[in-house]
Amino acid sequence: MSIRHAALAVALLLPAVTARAELPATVKVGILNDMNGPFADQSGRGSVVAAQMAAEDFAEQGGGFKVEILSADHLNKPDVAGAIVREWIDRDGVAAVADSVNSGVGLAVNTIMAEKHRTFVATNVGTSDLTGKFCEPTTVQWTMDTYAMGNTMARAMFAQHADTWYYISFDYALGAALERDSGAVLTSLGGKVVGSVKHPLGTTDFSSYLLQAQSSGAKVVALADTGSDLINAVKQAAEFGLTGKQILAGLFTQIVDVKSIGLQAAQGLTVTEAYYWDLNDDTRAFARRFAQRFGDKMPTANQAGVYSSVLAYLNAVKASNSIVGEEVIAQMRKTPIQDKLFGTVTVRQDGRAVHDMYTFQVKAPADSKSPWDTYKVLARVPGNEAFRPLDQGGCKLVTK
Repeated sequence: MSIRHAALAVALLLPAVTARAELPATVKVGILNDMNGPFADQSGRGSVVAAQMAAEDFAEQGGGFKVEILSADHLNKPDVAGAIVREWIDRDGVAAVADSVNSGVGLAVNTIMAEKHRTFVATNVGTSDLTGKFCEPTTVQWTMDTYAMGNTMARAMFAQHADTWYYISFDYALGAALERDSGAVLTSLGGKVVGSVKHPLGTTDFSSYLLQAQSSGAKVVALADTGSDLINAVKQAAEFGLTGKQILAGLFTQIVDVKSIGLQAAQGLTVTEAYYWDLNDDTRAFARRFAQRFGDKMPTANQAGVYSSVLAYLNAVKASNSIVGEEVIAQMRKTPIQDKLFGTVTVRQDGRAVHDMYTFQVKAPADSKSPWDTYKVLARVPGNEAFRPLDQGGCKLVTK
């Protein structure tokens, strides 16, 4: 079996309205993510379902060409991801790669897609370097990044006088970027980073890290990790009695993580997200459709981001009559996108898709009215305040 079939590969062929000479008969989009590892619940097969929904909605809105959704598991290894992407483009004619959760993987895919002049829809790549020093004219970064999550969280905590932080961070690109970006905002406000400790991906025992955080005396213990690592850390923090004595802040937390932790252990955890299923009528309607297809599970921000970004990509392909990455991204930058899940989305020169971000607090069990009633909204932060200013990222595409 080919590596691209390591996990799940599905094809959704939609009726063609009119064949466009400038386009292939079928526009293929590859959903590349972690299907079985620490990020599988955040993205995984749910992202494939979301991409199928986007393709179906594109067809219902008028379509214009067939769409095929492929998927593969990158195993959280940049070299594996690179092999899949090159095979997809060179052999299968894939026009775009989306999702790619994992910052190291995303940076590798970013380079290949630029070299191949195809579109990288970096839906869930966290590092803000993707629209900074590594920006490419073929990439759009959707949903979130480390700057937006760190900036939103640092400002929310500082407003509560929680001005001293200790980090427990992934020992790879995502952790470093989360710590760097949030720490820079914190110190600019007058706060202080009192220490940090790094752990490898896939850590199960956080006792030594939590003891160090506890003894630091920091008001905030900031978790610069995500997925199963964050789940383990929060559960063990509750066992240690850390929650309540220090504020626990998950810099990259999603609803499935909280679901796995349980409200009893997670209550009071502060998180930042770009999407929550219960924000408004549109987010609730999408969530119900998604849940019907995916085991009654509410979509994560990652999966909602795949839906929105793939739909925006297909609309841009249609409008530009091209699958050349530079042309598709240029089309996406032309006008704001009115998105039902993220609100107004503006794609900047550096490829950053700008939209509102939110700070949430995890509810206590007594306050939750249903299995997925998880968050209460603390603040909505406008996109132009949440994301890094355009002139501060060091992107070569930004005109002075």
